[in-house]
Amino acid sequence: MSFDIALSGINAIKDQLDTITNNIANSGTYGFKSSRTNFTSVYAGSQANGVAAGSITQSITNGGNIQSTGRALDVAITGRGFFVTRDPANSSVQYTRVGIFNVDKDGYLIASGNQRVQGYATVAGSSVQGALGDLKVPVGQIAAKQTSAVQYVANLSADWSTPATVPFNAADPTSFNSSMVSTVYDSLGAQHTVTQYFVKTGANQVTANYTCDGAPVAATTTLNFDTAGQLVSPAAPVALNLGTPAGAAALTVDFNYAGTTLFAGQSTTSVNSSDGYASGTLTGVSLAEDGTLLAQYSNGQKQGVGMLALAAFPDEGALTQVSGTAWEASNASGTALLSSPGTGLTGKLATGALEQSNVNVTSELVGLMTAQRNYQANSKVISAENQMVQSLMQAM
Repeated sequence: MSFDIALSGINAIKDQLDTITNNIANSGTYGFKSSRTNFTSVYAGSQANGVAAGSITQSITNGGNIQSTGRALDVAITGRGFFVTRDPANSSVQYTRVGIFNVDKDGYLIASGNQRVQGYATVAGSSVQGALGDLKVPVGQIAAKQTSAVQYVANLSADWSTPATVPFNAADPTSFNSSMVSTVYDSLGAQHTVTQYFVKTGANQVTANYTCDGAPVAATTTLNFDTAGQLVSPAAPVALNLGTPAGAAALTVDFNYAGTTLFAGQSTTSVNSSDGYASGTLTGVSLAEDGTLLAQYSNGQKQGVGMLALAAFPDEGALTQVSGTAWEASNASGTALLSSPGTGLTGKLATGALEQSNVNVTSELVGLMTAQRNYQANSKVISAENQMVQSLMQAM
């Protein structure tokens, strides 16, 4: 009986030592969750018959420290939640806290095990989230966007005098008071320069004349101001027909002068921006704190191409462990509750960072020493039992 009890103790402690050493070995593994071996008594009827390792509990809900990495596709969850990944080979879904992501040759965002990261698609022109699925970055060129509007905000000096030379002539600086160049793009992405020439034509009036790539534009815009220097008209953007570039669509641009003033002093420009851009190639991918997957292009544009999905569970501790850093849903854990980061039950994201292991090495070393002493104690029981049997045999 003593042999069996001591042997069961040694076997149980061996399982405990395996758990402790695995924890220590993974103390530097990102997203790893420590485990604990739970002992249970073994009975033969009402008679105690030893001990066994009854179960292993993972500390899934205990978060690790957040370590900054500076890498654009590293991301950590601060709070509850798991990243969702799918194996393209068998469509199995796993959940992990390890946010080490990359983009593969096909443009899919993948986790460290090559599973595809799940998220919500971006719906063009809408803030509504699209369908849940594999997050993918479009490869190749993005199309150019034709300029549809130019916003121009400036102070046109009230100290200007009416030019001596009339009529306006872009080649004669004495026929205008000031000029400013704006950049616009046609439907093919070709860049054009629109120059505005401002001519004071009245006490509270300035007329804007235009050229596009040096060619005169027939239309002009008269800017009228009140006695406080505030713009009175035009109240709405002014549509300018800039012609039809070769091979491109007709180029009509709305010039918006809202906010422009006529104060004494120097003429200054505070806003001069257009909404168009040339075509561009993919130069990089990053993750934003709200979970948006951003594609960066050579034309300076950044476009959201999807959003990470995070999963929470009614009972996270009941997830089925697949590896030290990945789990699958079980009947006991409940169905995954999916949402975007920072909504529902899920925590927020820390970009350019990773969650470290939650292993407390000091506690594990103390547990290791305790387990070793218990192992030695059980070994001594077996040794003492062996000596008793030998003495009994010698006495017979």
